[in-house]
Amino acid sequence: MATATYPPPPPYYRLYKDYLENPNSAPEPPPPIEGTYTCFGGNYTTDDVLPSLEDQGVRQLYPKGPNVDFKKELRSLNGELLLHILELTDILVDRPSQYARRVEDISLIFKNMHHLLNSLRPHQARATLIHILENQIENRKQAVEDIKRRRAEAQKLLAESLGTLNGQ
Repeated sequence: MATATYPPPPPYYRLYKDYLENPNSAPEPPPPIEGTYTCFGGNYTTDDVLPSLEDQGVRQLYPKGPNVDFKKELRSLNGELLLHILELTDILVDRPSQYARRVEDISLIFKNMHHLLNSLRPHQARATLIHILENQIENRKQAVEDIKRRRAEAQKLLAESLGTLNGQ
């Protein structure tokens, strides 16, 4: 019984047979997907929009609106989280059967903190991109300076060698 190690290539590989002689003979790539699409049974969208907590069925603990002070709200939620964890430890010691409500409150605080942090992701991506581009510019400037220095060294060596040849 013979089995193939790899499956055969897809039939559209034949469309690229003349690519080396004529690179324009290959078909154009398909256009980007816009809107919603299905992948492995799940529906996805190409819009990168962070759903609100209400859309996810979670109560929002910080003020709504575009002018949210993320630092202040995260500190507030963090303090609230610490308080709820301390209350949970007290409840676990005194009344162990009543812990479920505190765990739900802690879960709600974590979800709100997570949502706040996720809403900062676009800013983080921009800052990271700016940092990467600044590093690239600095590296290129250093490379140019290195080339200039090596060029000056080469010119100096050529001048010395010409002086030595002319001196003979």
